[in-house]
Amino acid sequence: MRAMNDPVIFDRAAVRRHRDRAAPLVHDVAPVLQEVADRLLDRLDDTTYRFAAALDIGGRGVVAPQLRARGIDSVVSCDLSPKMARVNGGTVLCADEEWLPFGPGTFDLVVANLSLHWVNDLPGALAQIRHALKPDGLFLASMPVLPTLADLRRALTEAECALTGGAAPRVSPFPDIRDCASLLQRAGFALPVADGETLTLAYRSAMGLLRDLRAAGETNALRLRSRQTPWPDLFPAALAGLMPGADDTPLSVPLRVAVMTGWAPAETQPQPLQPGAFSISLEDAIKKIE
Repeated sequence: MRAMNDPVIFDRAAVRRHRDRAAPLVHDVAPVLQEVADRLLDRLDDTTYRFAAALDIGGRGVVAPQLRARGIDSVVSCDLSPKMARVNGGTVLCADEEWLPFGPGTFDLVVANLSLHWVNDLPGALAQIRHALKPDGLFLASMPVLPTLADLRRALTEAECALTGGAAPRVSPFPDIRDCASLLQRAGFALPVADGETLTLAYRSAMGLLRDLRAAGETNALRLRSRQTPWPDLFPAALAGLMPGADDTPLSVPLRVAVMTGWAPAETQPQPLQPGAFSISLEDAIKKIE
């Protein structure tokens, strides 16, 4: 839940409109969403826990079917966009990640696949997710991190500066992977872990990248974005700067993703020893190793 003085970086109404518009097109980017979801849900194979009630946040039709295929009886999918929510099938609802409508201990698994990077108060959203988990429940999330879309950001900025002498923000800021585990810890999750994964996407033309961003509902929703119609030469100039010089060489776009895991605290989990509880000093232990 966002405090009154927290900065508002994203226009949540625009995020919803973009996802509404993308709902009929999202199948075009399903292979990318599916690949990230596969890597995320592989973490379920590392535990013997049997999950019974799962929440899929913003899965865009690829997460909920996999959870049901894994034998989870109760799967609820939510999305900021009602049209995108319906893509998931099964039990769905329109819900804002910043104001989740679930009581404490509703789920034993929450999955957010590439769906939390348009949230203004991410620590608050993570705290709400932890609140909705039962003790010892698992949270799995994937999130784009730096340097994702760094080349596109650079190309747009340079082209707009050359045309107008200034540049408006046109690509969302992303966190660094080092921030992700600390965000989980700040939200109260136990045993927080953030691993990095990189998918390399190849495009025959730079326009294909923009089409995929639109189909995924990932177009510019920054609150400080320009509302003016961009100069006609802006995108052609920026996209020309993105393409490799060699003929027929595809545009390589790295998608860097943080895969995050955290557990709702429970008394049964391993606990760190209190200071002074050790039977041997660190100095003596190092001497023995040497």
